[in-house]
Amino acid sequence: MSKVVLFHGSDHIIKLPELGAGKLYNDYGQGFYCTRSVEMAKEWACKNNKNGFVNQYELDTTDLRILDLQDGNYSILNWIALLLKNRTFSLNNEIAIDARDYIIVHYLIDTSQYDVVVGYRADDSYFSFAESFVENGLPLRGLNQALRLGKLGEQTVLVSEKAFQKLVFSGYELADRTEYYPRFLDRDMIARETYRNEIRKSKTYKDDIFVMDILREEMENDDPRIQRIVSE
Repeated sequence: MSKVVLFHGSDHIIKLPELGAGKLYNDYGQGFYCTRSVEMAKEWACKNNKNGFVNQYELDTTDLRILDLQDGNYSILNWIALLLKNRTFSLNNEIAIDARDYIIVHYLIDTSQYDVVVGYRADDSYFSFAESFVENGLPLRGLNQALRLGKLGEQTVLVSEKAFQKLVFSGYELADRTEYYPRFLDRDMIARETYRNEIRKSKTYKDDIFVMDILREEMENDDPRIQRIVSE
């Protein structure tokens, strides 16, 4: 038996999470979104500038099918495909619309085959970076570096009834908005500053890939040019 401790930040105590109760348009679709970081959960609990609660759980992962988008078997484009499928993007040109359709067809992972999904969390700043990439305004290397340099945070999402049955509530603690709401705001600000100061100023387009290149070259998930950049 293998157990992990998870935390969920909220404005109320949740002893019995229910499958199907979450928002439809989240990063990985409908599910119960948690983190292994109690500090991150406290930030999420106070994101509306109100005091919140951090609910704690134990998840028995035995026999669960886990999709870990950060285990080295997937690229940032697989993450982008999931966002394009589940979140609402403001796509302002034909390139972006074509890119959305192509990336979903060629890079999307079917999460219905899994019980748990582990991956990045698309805060506002990172969502805007993803949007810029799809609109051909940000190269793949810049997007990849932004996600690695910024303190985005990892989330664990329960997406099946089997996973919910293996989740056990183990208590809660309060989260003070006066401490954690500023931290929530700072995380997004730091991400944008990191991009401006460490990525944008040092960017080079040599041997880089824009979404237009992916469309023109009909690049697939295992294309060595993509793998080279995302592994840097």
